[in-house]
Amino acid sequence: MEQLQNGAKTMYDYSRLLRVVMEDGVDVDDRTGTGTRSVFGHQMRFNLEDGFPAVTTKKLAWKSVVAELLWFLEGSTDERRLAELTYGKHREDIIEKKTIWTDNADAQGKALGYNNTDLVKELGPVYGAQWRNFNNQRHDQIQTVIDQINNNPDSRRIILSAWNPTEIDDMALPPCHVMAQFRVYQGKLSCQMYQRSADVFLGVPFNIASYALLTHIIARECGLDVGELVHTIGDAHIYLNHFDQVNEQLERTEYPLPTLDIDALFQLLPADGEYDINTVKMFMLTNYLHHDTIKAKMSI
Repeated sequence: MEQLQNGAKTMYDYSRLLRVVMEDGVDVDDRTGTGTRSVFGHQMRFNLEDGFPAVTTKKLAWKSVVAELLWFLEGSTDERRLAELTYGKHREDIIEKKTIWTDNADAQGKALGYNNTDLVKELGPVYGAQWRNFNNQRHDQIQTVIDQINNNPDSRRIILSAWNPTEIDDMALPPCHVMAQFRVYQGKLSCQMYQRSADVFLGVPFNIASYALLTHIIARECGLDVGELVHTIGDAHIYLNHFDQVNEQLERTEYPLPTLDIDALFQLLPADGEYDINTVKMFMLTNYLHHDTIKAKMSI
C-alpha cells in the first residue's frame, strides 16, 4: 500500500489494479454485451490496522456498503428490504427508489419466474440465503464461522461460501464474491476473499469495503483485533464504456485512509432478527477525505 510523506497509507493496491487492467488487459466480449478489458488472476492486500480501505480518488457509497452487508447478514433475498435499510423508510414510501440490486430483480428475477411487484422484488437464494440458511437447510454459516473462531482459532477450515452449485440457476445473479476464508494469527483476524468476477471500476471498491467491514464485525464479535484483508480476483475487468472515468480517477491524488468507528450498541444478531436505518448509522468512517463521485452505468 502506498505511503504518503507523513506516513499515512492509501489505496495504492487498488489504483495499481486499475493500471494493470488498462495497460496489460485483453479486450474480450462478455455476458452483458458491453465488452471488457480483462486480466485473469490478481491479488491485493490491505492491512486493516493501517486504516479502513475506502477508496479516496472518488466517493465511496458508504451507506450502501453498510446497508447491503446488513441485508446479507439478515439473510434477506428481497431487494425491497435492502431499499428499506438504505433509505430508512418502509417500502410503500420508496417504490420509486432504486438500489444496486433493483435492475437484477426487475430483469433476471422476473425472468426466473419470481412474482416481483413494486413491493416485493425476489432475487432467489443469493448471498443472504447462503450465508444464513445454506442450501435451505437451516445451516447458518455466519454463526458457524463465529463458533469456529471462538472454539478452534487455529483452524484452516473457517470458510464462508456463497457459491452453491445446486441453487445457482435459481439466483438472479450468481455470486461474484464466492468465498471468504478467515484466519487467526496472534489475536488478529484476517480474511481472504475470492471473487470470480470483478467490475474493477464500479464494484471492486464496494467489495473491498464490504469484506473489510465484515472482518471488523466478526473480529469484534470474537474479541479479536483485525489483521489483513486479502482480495483475490479471478476475472478482473473494466468495461469498455468506463475508460474515460478510469483515466479521470487515475489522475487524482490519493488521500490517507479513514478509520472505522462502530457504535458500542451494535449487535450482530438483533433480538427481532432485523436491522433498521439506525443500525446503518452505527458504522462511521472518521476523517474520510475523498474526491467527488465519478458516475458510470452498470452493465446488467
